[in-house]
Amino acid sequence: MIERYSRKELKAIWEDYNKYFIWLNIELAAAEAMEKLKIIPRGVVKKVKSKAKINVKRILDIENKVKHDVIAFLTSITEKADKEARYLHKGMTSSDVLDTCFNLQLKQSGKILLKDIDELLKSIKKQAIKHKFTLCIGRSHGIHAEPITFGLKMLTFYQEFLRNKKRLENSIKEISTCAISGAVGTFANIDPRIESYVAKKLKLNVEPISTQVIPRDRHAQFFSTLGIIASSIERFAVEIRHLQRTEVLEVEEFFGKKQKGSSAMPHKKNPILSENLTGLARLIRSSVIPALENVALWHERDISHSAVERNIGPDSTITLDFALYRLNNVVKNLNVYPKNMMKNLNITNGIVFSQRVLLELTNIGFTREESYKIVQKNAMKSWNDNSSFYKNIVNDKKITNKIPVNKLKKLFNFSYHTKKINIIFKRSLKKI
Repeated sequence: MIERYSRKELKAIWEDYNKYFIWLNIELAAAEAMEKLKIIPRGVVKKVKSKAKINVKRILDIENKVKHDVIAFLTSITEKADKEARYLHKGMTSSDVLDTCFNLQLKQSGKILLKDIDELLKSIKKQAIKHKFTLCIGRSHGIHAEPITFGLKMLTFYQEFLRNKKRLENSIKEISTCAISGAVGTFANIDPRIESYVAKKLKLNVEPISTQVIPRDRHAQFFSTLGIIASSIERFAVEIRHLQRTEVLEVEEFFGKKQKGSSAMPHKKNPILSENLTGLARLIRSSVIPALENVALWHERDISHSAVERNIGPDSTITLDFALYRLNNVVKNLNVYPKNMMKNLNITNGIVFSQRVLLELTNIGFTREESYKIVQKNAMKSWNDNSSFYKNIVNDKKITNKIPVNKLKKLFNFSYHTKKINIIFKRSLKKI
């Protein structure tokens, strides 16, 4: 991933040094288990630990010659640890190291992403509570529907990211497995107790049955979850982009004093962060299909998944980490304009109350079809003439012959649409 969209903590997980560090820990943990089981001499691990050094450049130089990353790593360790290193990797296959390491890296990445989501949830919750009763128009198909509050809008995102948190927690659990089962997964050359020991040491679960690789349906779930989270980010970003349009301007990304909006037009303040998030979401989702396709490997193993995972592992997790961080900053510093929300709410001359009138007509005896026809006629008149919907209603004798004007007036009340807000907030914010 490019530096522009990388944050230090998560990026470090995918750097070569950390990968080789994990490999060494896997090999040493397996050797420790072998010592305890008296498969190799005691003291091997202690000696290797004291001598072994991770030299990334040397490993890569060797790999360039032998064309095998794990062999290159073991050769490099042997150069420092000498004859004691011969006991490393006993009965193991490369996939034992590679897959266990990859899963551990995904777990490490997932833990950081969970922290990111927690921070975002705090910011969304704060905005939701602050604007609990801030009236705005609800839109369906992009068209004015009925009044809602900006707090409710924020609350939908809060719940969505709570679900995303649960999805990620489940996916981390799913991916947190260790396989030290040897060639084709039969344990023919290695004791299953060694796998159990390594798993416990690395705080992973034992893979119940592997072939020569850990089953890739686990990884498919993990990357699919990242894709879903990315889609939630995009939904939030698109909402902000629409609401920041000049003719809407209900919210606006924070704009710094020295910030520039356009190289040609000095007046511009563009929703560049939200647009950027939309693009990053596309990148993250692009990992999902390859991850799903990795499930169907040949027989007990092939390496068609390898190049895919070397890319999507770091790229998707690093990008999502950055995107969550960026979205959090957007939400925390979002400019909200309640006056513009009210202006937009009133721009259609009260036709947003059409359903209330419709329901009242059905309550007093009109059929639904009759009621709909009467209300729609008056609403369309307001729309076409830019006239008051309320005035059109009170001037319609079919309506006023059945409903007193003072009763009709009470139908045009924003508080009717906010009367259940507390209930929604209570059930959405309750601790589970």
